[in-house]
Amino acid sequence: MKRLSTLAFTGALVFTALTLRAAERWQELFDGKSLDGWVQRGGAAKYRIDDGCIVGTSVLDTGNSFLCTEKDYGDFIFEVEYKVDPKLNSGIQIRSQCFNKAGEAKDAKGELVKDAKGNPIKIPAGRVHGYQVEIDPSSRAWSAGIYDEGRRGWLVDLKNNPAAQKAFKQNDWNKYRVECKGDSIMTWINGVPAADLKDGVTPKGFIALQVHGIGNDKKKEGTEIRWRNLRIQPLDTN
Repeated sequence: MKRLSTLAFTGALVFTALTLRAAERWQELFDGKSLDGWVQRGGAAKYRIDDGCIVGTSVLDTGNSFLCTEKDYGDFIFEVEYKVDPKLNSGIQIRSQCFNKAGEAKDAKGELVKDAKGNPIKIPAGRVHGYQVEIDPSSRAWSAGIYDEGRRGWLVDLKNNPAAQKAFKQNDWNKYRVECKGDSIMTWINGVPAADLKDGVTPKGFIALQVHGIGNDKKKEGTEIRWRNLRIQPLDTN
């Protein structure tokens, strides 16, 4: 009995140590007070801080706007909570890039990335491009699907995943979990599995918070999305 108690105690210590070690690996991407570590690219949507949240606000006649981490990330687990106006489209970029000079999209091996017609994809200077975890409050309900911003378009929609479509909460906080390792990208929305993609075009890049352009639609002017509790856990690939 004494030996069993000792083993149980030892096991509890090991479990506690592993739990603490996992907690220590989480890194906060937002301190709740400033936008230190972030830079805006693309359009001129407004970003501000309010009540411990990053708030993105749409403006007229500007393109898609992105608030981007200054650091790049490759293999990781990322979690975030958001609340979006039903009229506003948005998304979260992962493993994304933006170049000062125009060029053609290339994969990790330096080979050209082509569109559905087999044509090389041209990337304008200053264009944010890469994987996007969609935020879609429309009736289509493809939130947590994966879209290839500025390149190939939809990679994983949610037409055949009704459970994930139903998991989105309108006018309320939603939570995403994203796991990237090697050529695997997986997403969850409010704990429900959403997208499962195998694609190795871009193995590393920044994370960004998108406010989609609204053109000159005055009904969408000033619509907002809020993000909070942004954290990342880099994965050991050794």
